[in-house]
Amino acid sequence: MRLVRHPNIVQLYEVMASKTKIYFVLEYVRGGELFSKVSKGRLKEDVARRYFQQLISAVDFCHSRGVYHRDIKPENLLLDDDGNLKVSDFGLSALADSKRQDGLLHTTCGTPAYVAPEVINRKGYDGAKADIWSCGVVLFVLLSGYLPFHDSNLMEMYRKIGKAEFKCPNWFPTDVRRLITRILDPNPATRISMAKIKQNPWFLKGFHVEQMEHEAKEKESVPKEDNAFFIPPEICATEEKQEIVKQESMKPINLNAFDIISLSAGFDLSGLFEEADSRREARFASDKPPSTIISKLEEVAKKFKLKIKKKDGGVLKMEGSEGRKGVLALDAEIFELTPSLHLVEIKKTHGDTLEYQKLWKQEMRPALKDIVWAWQGDTPASQLQQNLQLTEK
Repeated sequence: MRLVRHPNIVQLYEVMASKTKIYFVLEYVRGGELFSKVSKGRLKEDVARRYFQQLISAVDFCHSRGVYHRDIKPENLLLDDDGNLKVSDFGLSALADSKRQDGLLHTTCGTPAYVAPEVINRKGYDGAKADIWSCGVVLFVLLSGYLPFHDSNLMEMYRKIGKAEFKCPNWFPTDVRRLITRILDPNPATRISMAKIKQNPWFLKGFHVEQMEHEAKEKESVPKEDNAFFIPPEICATEEKQEIVKQESMKPINLNAFDIISLSAGFDLSGLFEEADSRREARFASDKPPSTIISKLEEVAKKFKLKIKKKDGGVLKMEGSEGRKGVLALDAEIFELTPSLHLVEIKKTHGDTLEYQKLWKQEMRPALKDIVWAWQGDTPASQLQQNLQLTEK
């Protein structure tokens, strides 16, 4: 939040900390949530456009600073005494350096009705493009008073999002319909950019570019001593603590609710967004600690002449020899289900799928049996649930 000082973003004034607590001093925005206004009915076109202009200005500024919000919705948009919009709640935001080597973000997060299809798809996504989609859903809600994608069945709602199945009300002007259709494009590669939105004739009506840029410049300067990530000296890490931090870099990734839904075989959503294909990944549960799992994976990689390329944040990257479609590359990722139970996902990231399946089924899978508690699909759901309950106890 220190990186994104803008007139339409809730300002962070100060961060203080004791040994047990961190305190954030935030701008007081007392006009309530934009959601409260929308819940009373749709807004007039000029009012909705003004809020949308301020939202786009704020989010575009975030992107220029390498910050992606990832949870844009009316509940996270506040109003000040003058009725100006203030973007809040950066709890799910990500920095540009959160991207993996493919240049994409991979954490599935946000609010289902506002989430872009590529986020649900778990194949990696551009944070800026995902935010643009959410802004489009907000614009639709402001002008209509209801969500473009809604269904009591979550799976059906995800299907509609994936195919961008929505219908604009008949009171939407033609230029608004066109803009929303370009924003809610399920293909992020062809989805409209922030720059193009800000050039759109409907968007530009009454938009004071010079004033917004002047206010942003006044607020964006941060004093050198005003470190965005300041930690008081009394709680700075000692050498011993720094070693702990180093060890924790290979800690397994914690799964959120979205991850658990999408990783579960019964709720596999990939078929909603892509053509059927032979499986390129396998998952198993292990009751071994992460260190044991990693050691075994390294041992198996060495046995089958796979090079360990990188170990970072619970992800082990392995590369084999040159094949029909280039070098065969695998990722082994460890997720924490409970402190004593972990999920391991082995995924082909490059190379020929048939070569991967042969290596995996005939050689690697049998070699990992010592750390496998249950393979995905091999254990009935009732038995798995019972085992999980026993593990928690």
